[in-house]
Amino acid sequence: MNRRTDTTQQTEHTGRAFTPALGRFAPTRFYDPVIALTRERLWRALTAAHVAPRPDETVVDVGCGTGSLAVMLGLIEPRARIVGVDPDPAVLETARRKAEAAGAAPVWRLGMGDGLTELLGARTADTVVSSLVLHQCPVETKRAVLASMAGVLRPGGRLVIADYGLQRTRAMRLAFRTVQWADGREDTRPNAEGVLPAMIRDAGFREVREAEVVPTATGSISVYVGRRG
Repeated sequence: MNRRTDTTQQTEHTGRAFTPALGRFAPTRFYDPVIALTRERLWRALTAAHVAPRPDETVVDVGCGTGSLAVMLGLIEPRARIVGVDPDPAVLETARRKAEAAGAAPVWRLGMGDGLTELLGARTADTVVSSLVLHQCPVETKRAVLASMAGVLRPGGRLVIADYGLQRTRAMRLAFRTVQWADGREDTRPNAEGVLPAMIRDAGFREVREAEVVPTATGSISVYVGRRG
């Protein structure tokens, strides 16, 4: 992979650009220690509780990164099929090692979040989950990823997104500046202004709500849930 700008890389498999896990903040190998500073255990546990994987279900983790959430879900329900999708082969290799060490068995797929139906097939997933991905994306890419999530879900399928959402207080807006420095103000500002619920509805989801808000040292992280119409 070659670095294209301070905040984007491209995968040699597709030639398409993506923002690496920590943007320009630090190399990806430092992702897990850095994310641990965001009260990761709490918001990941809340996210997993809303996913609530069941036997024989297919759960797709979009932008799975180093695999922490996919591994957690696989341990919660070993009979579910957990599929982790990410465009970065380096983080997928880390995810594979993490899963092997934990005794979990997710399936790892190299791909972009806006190409899920091409990668996995339309209406093949029971639940789609994503964490700390959309805030890094331009608005049009946010829309494309959400549409792709709707496309890969079966009717009535569940959506769970954990990401930086509306920054309600001055303290959280100030804390969020670290994320904006790493991932760029243009892409991150819509999240901070609270656009995600409306964008999720526009992608074809119903019963959309902000189920959790977790204040962190880098801004508040929200858990959004919905169902495919």
